[in-house]
Amino acid sequence: MVMDPYDSQLVGLKYSKVEADIVTVSHNHSDHNAVTNVVGVDGNTPFLIQGPGEYEVQGVSIFGVAAFHDEEKGNQRGKNTIFVVDFEGVKFCHLGDLGHRLEDKQLTEIGNVDVLLLPVGGFFTIDAKAATEVVAQLEPKIVIPMHYLVEGMNKDNFSQLTPVEPFLSQIGASSVTPLPKLIITKEKLPDTLQIILLERKTG
Repeated sequence: MVMDPYDSQLVGLKYSKVEADIVTVSHNHSDHNAVTNVVGVDGNTPFLIQGPGEYEVQGVSIFGVAAFHDEEKGNQRGKNTIFVVDFEGVKFCHLGDLGHRLEDKQLTEIGNVDVLLLPVGGFFTIDAKAATEVVAQLEPKIVIPMHYLVEGMNKDNFSQLTPVEPFLSQIGASSVTPLPKLIITKEKLPDTLQIILLERKTG
C-alpha cells in the first residue's frame, strides 16, 4: 500500500516509481495525489481510494474519515480524508494534511490507534503544538511524524514548513535517531508511546 504519493518536481525530492496493490489519496493536491508514480503488482492497476467510506481490498480493511485541510471547515484549503487501516491486527491511522484538532465524531470513527502518521510542520497543516494535542486525543502506541521541512525540499513551495524538531521538543522526545526501515507487528507494539523518525529513501 502507498499513501499520498507526491510529485517530485513540485516537492523537490526524488520519488521513484513503486509497486503497490492499493493507493490512498487524502486530498487532491499534487504533493499527495501523484498516483502515476505507483504501478500495480504483476501488471495490475492499483486500487485507488479517495474520500471517506469503508473499503476492503485483498483482506485489508480501510476506513476513510472526513476531515478538513484547515481550521475553517475546508474554506481555505479544502477537504482532507483520514485513512484508518487495519492490517494483520495492527491499526494504522494516516491523517493526511489534517488542518485542525479532531472532533468527537472523528475520534469515534477512528477509534483505537496503534500507529499514527501525523503532520507536524504547520502552515499547510497542524503545527507542533496542535499535533501534540492530537496525539493526546488518539493515544497511539507509535507516532511517525510527517509533512515537515527536510533538506532538499523545494523552498519556493515549502519554505513555510518547520522541521521536525519543534514537534519532538513539544512532545518531550528531543533525542530520536531516524531509522532506515520500521517493521511493526502486533506482538511487538510498545506499551508506552514511541516517536519514530524514518529516514527519507533517496533511491
